[in-house]
Amino acid sequence: MKAWAHLTILVCLASLAGCTGSGEAAAGKPGGGPGGPGGPGFEPPAPVTIGDVVQKAVPVELRAFGTVEPNATVAVKSQVGGVLVGVHFEKGQDVEKGDLLFTIDARPARAEKQLTEANLARDKVQYENARKEAERQKGLLDQKLVSEEQYEKAASTAEALAAVMRADQAAIRSAKLKVDYSAIRSPIDGRTGDLMVDLGNLVKAGDVPLVNINQIRPIQVAFALPQRALPDVMAQMAEGAPRVDAFIPGAEETPEAGKVVLVDNAVDRATGTIKLWAEFENAESRLWPGQLVNVVLTLSVQADAITVPSRAVQTGQKGSYVFVVKPDATVEDRIITVDRTNGDDAVIAEGLAAGERVVTDGQLRLKPGSKIVDKSAAPGAAPKP
Repeated sequence: MKAWAHLTILVCLASLAGCTGSGEAAAGKPGGGPGGPGGPGFEPPAPVTIGDVVQKAVPVELRAFGTVEPNATVAVKSQVGGVLVGVHFEKGQDVEKGDLLFTIDARPARAEKQLTEANLARDKVQYENARKEAERQKGLLDQKLVSEEQYEKAASTAEALAAVMRADQAAIRSAKLKVDYSAIRSPIDGRTGDLMVDLGNLVKAGDVPLVNINQIRPIQVAFALPQRALPDVMAQMAEGAPRVDAFIPGAEETPEAGKVVLVDNAVDRATGTIKLWAEFENAESRLWPGQLVNVVLTLSVQADAITVPSRAVQTGQKGSYVFVVKPDATVEDRIITVDRTNGDDAVIAEGLAAGERVVTDGQLRLKPGSKIVDKSAAPGAAPKP
């Protein structure tokens, strides 16, 4: 009985010693207390990306969607009837003004010209005879050998034949035009489309187009801006045509440069917009009729704009704000006024100064006073104030 009681006391003492040792170890273990780095009151620095507040020149731009339009479009039609006997271009070929496109059978026109020339020769002879007879009758009238009526009859015959000759001359000019119109030439520089009438068909004067030609060098882009932009556009037009850049989808890195050539003479009351046209040299034929492009119209350049990366700007109940990095590697939220955006930059009207630094990524984990670490910097490096 005594041996059992002694063994029980030894076991209890050993257990008590073990519990006491564990408590001391816990109390003395680094990070084990409530105030240590691993305790409940500790927050690790939030990894963020940091950007600079920069003062620089920023263009004042207006952006819109535009549609490419040919500078001129011509539906080529025949001015004479006849059989189409010649096509002198390939579909989709670039042509210059005056290039021969089609040939209409000119034999009927040439025959008509010859006929009118023969009529003129005949009527010339008749006129000369009538003129001489009128002069003879005038002499006889002066001698009172013929009546006034006889002289007037001879003079009228001569005048009528003179009119017939003038009609013959007009008919000759018309026949010459028909011969000339038998050769159809390009009226503009441009690019041909599909051939509408095949070789050998009979065409009529002024009937269906034979081919359409679009002038693509230079070329135009039509776009619309809100009517509130009209005063700024007109003010810039008074100083010189504003620059316009056309960004082609899929090739935005190399825009085409042009200038405004026309502002419409009325605001569209249905949409509240004003239509403009910009002209582009289009030397490499990158702009194509009917193509949709993004248009940027540059009105002026703001020389000393305060800018931050657009992704730094957040929106809250009080408006736009950013997290500003303080010298002690903490952040404060600051209300700002955004004037406009320009590409990846936000132009700030109020709230920031050049040289400050702001958080551009990782804002969701932040609140005023949060510690941060720049995840783009070297490990262990504190963010620069």
